[in-house]
Amino acid sequence: MNRLESLLAAVHQCTICEKHLPHGVRPVLQINPKAKVLIVGQAPGRKVHESGVPFDDASGDRLRDWMGVTREVFYDAEQVAILPMGFCYPGKGKSGDLPPRPECAPAWRDQLLSHLSNVELTLLIGQYAQAYHLKQKPGSLTETVRGWRTYSPDMIPVPHPSPRNNIWLSKNPWFEKELLPELRRQVHRVLANLAS
Repeated sequence: MNRLESLLAAVHQCTICEKHLPHGVRPVLQINPKAKVLIVGQAPGRKVHESGVPFDDASGDRLRDWMGVTREVFYDAEQVAILPMGFCYPGKGKSGDLPPRPECAPAWRDQLLSHLSNVELTLLIGQYAQAYHLKQKPGSLTETVRGWRTYSPDMIPVPHPSPRNNIWLSKNPWFEKELLPELRRQVHRVLANLAS
């Protein structure tokens, strides 16, 4: 068993925050050292927890549309890695899912990222991913996403693609007009390099 396989086996046996997970432990991630695109989300939702497939929900449909990729490309681990900030479903809160468990990233993130040396583009979905990965982050998610050119082409911050963010999207039309076309260009550029 190679180092990554051993690490993934340990991740899938992890129980460090089990007592805080109302629906139990089920780490959901996708990783391959060949991946060129890294998606950093928050944590799996209830539907993803049940299926065990990352972004297997309405948020995933919107994210794939934002990226301009098919399900086949999205779920090809040699092209796209998916490492949320928390690997297990944290449960429901008052206004949506609870935040990713804080134990997860310190326990596993750096170890897993060390196997992704071929990543050329990282999508930072939501405030938890942005707070962790961006060195100089403005105050709000809107400011961070609006300042996406500061981080491009290596990283692109985006809001969560959840239907809960429809109001945010309607209030910020520049996101679809300016950022999404560039996001698609960057994704296609990186994945075209992979195919060549």
